[in-house]
Order: sequence, then C-alpha cells, then structure tokens
Amino acid sequence: MKKSIYPYDAWKIRESKFDIETNYRNETIFSLGNGYFGVRGTLEEGYSGPNGTSFNATYINGFYEIYDINYAEGGYGFPSYGEAMVNVADSKIVKLFVDDEPFDLLKGNLIEYERILDMKEGFTERKVVWETEKGKKLEITVKRLISFKRQHLGVIVFRFRPLNFSGKIKLISEVDGNIYYGNETDDMRVGNNMRGKVVNTIDSHIDGYMGWLMQATKRSKLKYICSVNHDVKTDCHYELKNYKSDDKIGFEFSIDAEKDKIFQLDKFVSYYTSRECLEDKLVDSSVHEVISAKSDGVNIIFKEQFDYLKEFWADADVEIDGDISMQQGIRYNEFQLLQSVSKNDIANICAKGLTGEGYEGHYFWDSDVYIMPFFLYTKPDIAKNFVMFRYNLLDAARKRAKELGYKGALYPWRTIDGPECSSYFPAGTAQYHINSDIVLAIKKYVDATLDYEFLYKYGAEIIFETARLWISIGAYIPLKNNKFCLNCVTGPDEYTALVDNNAYTNYMAQMNLEYAYFVAKEMAKKAPEYYDNIKEKIGLTDEELNEWNDAAQNMYLPYSGDFGIIPQDDSFLYKERLNAKDLESEKPLLLHRHYLNIYRYQICKQPDVLLLMYLRRELFSIDEIKRNYDYYEPITTHDSSLSPAIFSILANEIGYYDKAYEYFMMTARMDLDDYNGNVKDGIHTACMAGAWSAIISGFGGMMTYPDGLHFMPNIPKSWKSLSYNIRYKNCKMHVSITQEKASFSLIKGEMLKIHIYDEEITLLKGDKVEKEVKKVDRQKC
Repeated sequence: MKKSIYPYDAWKIRESKFDIETNYRNETIFSLGNGYFGVRGTLEEGYSGPNGTSFNATYINGFYEIYDINYAEGGYGFPSYGEAMVNVADSKIVKLFVDDEPFDLLKGNLIEYERILDMKEGFTERKVVWETEKGKKLEITVKRLISFKRQHLGVIVFRFRPLNFSGKIKLISEVDGNIYYGNETDDMRVGNNMRGKVVNTIDSHIDGYMGWLMQATKRSKLKYICSVNHDVKTDCHYELKNYKSDDKIGFEFSIDAEKDKIFQLDKFVSYYTSRECLEDKLVDSSVHEVISAKSDGVNIIFKEQFDYLKEFWADADVEIDGDISMQQGIRYNEFQLLQSVSKNDIANICAKGLTGEGYEGHYFWDSDVYIMPFFLYTKPDIAKNFVMFRYNLLDAARKRAKELGYKGALYPWRTIDGPECSSYFPAGTAQYHINSDIVLAIKKYVDATLDYEFLYKYGAEIIFETARLWISIGAYIPLKNNKFCLNCVTGPDEYTALVDNNAYTNYMAQMNLEYAYFVAKEMAKKAPEYYDNIKEKIGLTDEELNEWNDAAQNMYLPYSGDFGIIPQDDSFLYKERLNAKDLESEKPLLLHRHYLNIYRYQICKQPDVLLLMYLRRELFSIDEIKRNYDYYEPITTHDSSLSPAIFSILANEIGYYDKAYEYFMMTARMDLDDYNGNVKDGIHTACMAGAWSAIISGFGGMMTYPDGLHFMPNIPKSWKSLSYNIRYKNCKMHVSITQEKASFSLIKGEMLKIHIYDEEITLLKGDKVEKEVKKVDRQKC
C-alpha cells in the first residue's frame, strides 16, 4: 500500500506545509470548479518559485481555440485542425505589500501554514502567519469558492490582521488577460499545440470597485468576458485607485492598517462566453452577476454552496466504515467529478476536468463509458446532459463519416465542439467503438430513467446513424464462414492498433445494431409519429433495418477453443507474449518505445476483453470471466488510469478479493496519492468515476442486466460496513452492507423490482429487505 500524501480525513484534504517540491502537484489537488469554469490551486498573491514547479490556469469548459495540425506526411481524411481549451484571464489575483515588501511564501518567514479543501462545504481555505524580512507579522486567511448554484460566479475572501504593528499595507486586486502559451514536452498526453498569445483584448472597463475585461480567440472567434466586483469590510481607513493596461485591469487599496484590526476584501468574479450568451448580452450578464453577488454577500453564497452540496451528498455519498483512506479517496473523486462535469449540454467533461491542459481539454469515450454511469445512478439530470451533448454533435459526426466515405455518423475520438481532433489515426479515428459506447450510454440512460421522450426525439437518431456506420465498415467474409467482420480497427487497448475483429468492437457493434433494430420496431408500434419523422429526416428504409438485424445475428465473435478465452483480435494470440511485471522500468511504454515495438506484442495498456465482459456482463459466465482474467492480467501494464477499476470489479466477482481491494485502492487514491507521478498535469476524471463503479459494482455488488438491477454484495474484511444510494426508474434506493447482512430500502418511488443473489424482490416505498451476505458464484441465472 502506497504511503498517503495527505492526512486521512473523511471530508477534508489538508496541506500542512508549503513546499516547492510538492507545489505543482498540490495546485491540481486543490483546484476548484463547478463544471462551467475552474481554477487551479495556484496562489492569489503569485508564486516566485523556480520554473517548472507551478502552472497558473483558469479554464472555461468548452471554450476553445483552433490550431492547425501539421503532418510530415499527411493523408486523405486526416483532420486538418484541432481544438484546445483556452487558459483564460486570471481573476483570482490579490497581492499584499507591507512597506512595499510583497507577501510571498518563499520570502520572509513563514511561521504557520495550512490549506484545506472542504468537500462538505465546497471551498478551499489557507491560513498563514507570515513575517516580513523586517519582522512585521500578519495573520492572513484566504477562502476561495466557485459556486455550484451560480455557475458563472467565483468568490475570494482575502483577510489579514497585523499581529505586531500598525502601518501602511497595500492590496492589489487584478484581472490579468496577458496569457501566453509556450508549454513544450515530449509527453503527448500533456502537450498543447497552441503557441504564443491566442486571445486578444477587445474591450475593458473599470470604475470604482467594479470592472471587466473582454477577450476573443483569434481563429474560433469565440468571446468571453470576465467581470469583478469588490466589497471591503474594515474599520481601518483606506483609499482605492484604479488602473488598466491593454490586457489588465487593477484595483489598488492603500490601507492604514492597525494592529489586531481585520481588513477583509471580498472579490466577486464572473465569466460568460459567446457560446452560451448572446454577444450583445455578455457585458450586462457578467456585470449583473457580480453586482448581484455583492448585494447578496459572501455569507449567502457560502450558504448556497453548503446547501447544494448537502443535496448532492444525500444522493451520491458512499459511506465506508472501517477504512478512512478509502472514505477520503472516494469522496474526493466524487467531489472532483462534480466540479468537472458540465451542467449544460453544449459541453461535457474533460479527461483532466478543469484542472490542467492534458489532452487539450478534449472529450473522449471515457465520459460515456466510465463517467456517465456515476451521474446516471446518482444525479440523472446531469446524466441527461451527456446524451444530449452527443446529439448536439450528431451533424459533425455525420460530416466526419462522409469525409471518410462512410454512411451514417462517426463520432470523433477527441473533440470539443464536434470535429475529430486526433492527429494519430491508429489510436484515434480507428477506435470506431466510440459509436457503440455512445449508444450504450443512451441505452443505459433510457433503461434507468424511462425517458422515452429523449429516446424518440433525439436518441433514436443517434442509434440509427451509428448503426449505418457499422454496415459501411463491415463485410461478410467467406473465410470467416461468411460472418460479418469488422477489419482494421482499434479497440480500447491502445497498445494494439489496426487489427481485424477486435472482440470489444465486434460485441459492442452487435449491441448497437441489435438496439437500433429493436428501437425502430418499438417506435413503429409505440411512437409512430416520431418514427415517421425520423424515417423521413434521415431516409431510413425497412431494407436497412433488415441489414442491421442480419449483421447483428451474423456478427463474428472471436473465440479461442485452444485457450478457452476470447482473443482480443484475430492476430493477438499469434504475437510474442510479454509479462507486464518485466516492463516496470519502461512505464508508461508509450514514452519509452516506438508504437511498432508495442503493437507487435501481446501487451495491453488497459482492459479490452475484460471491459467488454463488464459492460455486457449478461453474456458471460463466471468461468469465462475467470479464464479471461487469468489470461489478460499478466500482460496488462495499467498504463491507463482507466484500467484498475475494471480489474477490481471483475476480481471481486471471481473471488480474487485481495486483488480486488488492491486494484480498488489504486483507482480510489490514484490522484490523492499520485500513483503515476503525473497529477501535476491534472486529475484523472475517468479513473475517479471508475473508483465509484469499483465500489458500487464491485464490493457493492450492483450490476445492470436487461431485466434490471442485480445485487451480490461482498465487502472487504477490514470494512465494518458500506452504504450508498442508487437512483433507478424514478426511484431512490438505499443499500447498506455489513459483513453479515445486506439491507435494501426504497426511500423514494412507489415500487421497484430488484434481484438479490438472483432472487427477485419487489420493494415498496418504505420497505426494507435484509439478506444474509453470501460468498457465492455470481453467474447470472
């Protein structure tokens, strides 16, 4: 077990010492956001440490600039440009000067220091006692909050108290839009393709306590505005002076500070963009936000934050009795997911959330397969944004399919606003499985929410257009007994590329085709008007439906009788087999080997066949899962943070309980304990959601089958109990598990049928059913 970096606390993350060596990492850990915008945990007063030990950034989800993709050797259908999330104006700046000596944690004498992230109340707080080089001591407290209730608003409360002197103190509050890109790295996961200055200031204004700065990207032509307002609380005399330059607005408070008297500056910040607000309304909207916030005051805003999180935790909290490290880990993961996910349907959730520029702020299949289920079963209203976001990109997916000569729609591997942004097609475009991943998310959403209006108005169109794609790229191959084959694809495992009949892809495409056929037939009977509209809109024919059904029924599904496993693809078992343990010094492999020197071996970055078995659990027996687990585990490097969660879930199913806990620990504390040494570059949102699935589907025993929810719980021996809530079919159920018993209570909704150890149980509102916990084979009857 890796030594914990932060003290264990059920609701807080605590940093008790400021250190240059850990600063970069902690900037990520103490990041705040609300899904609309986010701020890394950098210091309000600035940082004077060495280069490479800090990265200052503020991001707006889905606000991007365009850049050219340059190829040494291009090709037909290669994306010509990419999109990258923009680091926008820094609005958190509050600098303090004592006799012109700047408050700086690396200068003077830092006597006391503590920073906490409070996950119950939703803010960070720093408490510092600092002494100038001339011996003047101050107590400084800084609280920061990004509002969940008011998605455009952030608040900083900067308070100081002189401890041993009275005298002149100056506070400077700024908004600085002078942002340059110059990040250079050999790590393709982190690098950003933008260089120089990508936004220009087009207007600014400052008057008294309030001001704003408006900037626009050069190529995407998107605009945003940042407005600020201030409120001062003190008995000390002070004067305010304004200033501004091309990319900056500033507020200088000259204070006659008195010993033991508090000076408090409340800074209100808002961001709006032209993506969600009419351009001629940007100024009014943003200014109104900060005026209203100042009028309400920080106490109301902090109370709103607490109330919002109280409701969130009432649905999403996972309680572990007997393992404080995992309790802290799972809550931190859930909190960061909430901070990262868009609360509207024009944006999604980035691989690094709003904490870093890794993967350029792109949205991946991670959001559909790994992240959406967390929100689906805890906050289904947020989950709807995931599927609506994909509908809003459907025209772009149609365009991409047409570019490559296909029918239907091909969703991008990496994108922000619709186009494919992956320049390396073997790991990008060839992962056609993203189409079926999106359809699976839709299927799960409809099954769990009964939102047939969404299915008929929006979801069905995605399902039909993605089904068309499989017919375009597949073919009936005589040497495969005329089975429908999908050749030259890449599955989830990115250490194997451009293969024939990747098992994950074929099984998931089969699901896509079957569901398309089923939905079409159901709509024709139950919603004929909607169905006729779609048929006319996309030119759908009965012949196509039969094509989908035939391809699904005749899909080639790989199987090796010699090994009793599902081969990852047609060529996988014919390659030299490597042992992942022998490659520890080369992790991650993609930074130490040419791709060809990875592709030619049996070595996996992450689960592929095993992920398939988890997602389509109803198709496989316990024995099949065990054989495949035993085969693939030794050759999986877990270089992807997506990997440990799936191994934990399946290990628990087949009775490898120690491994289940070990893998769960890796995913639950991946970022808090910086397992891969790269948290400085941003959190791992999909891994965080995977941790939730590992505890709910693994130890909590919940699996979703076509006939509903099945529960086969079994918690680790060191835990006294585990409890969690699930929302499903307009009901809310509470599950509590001890070493001896599992109880299931319906706390909202009238009736819900579930299966406990394959026994069907009907829960009525207010009912509580208890069952003895069993260590049993978990094959579905």
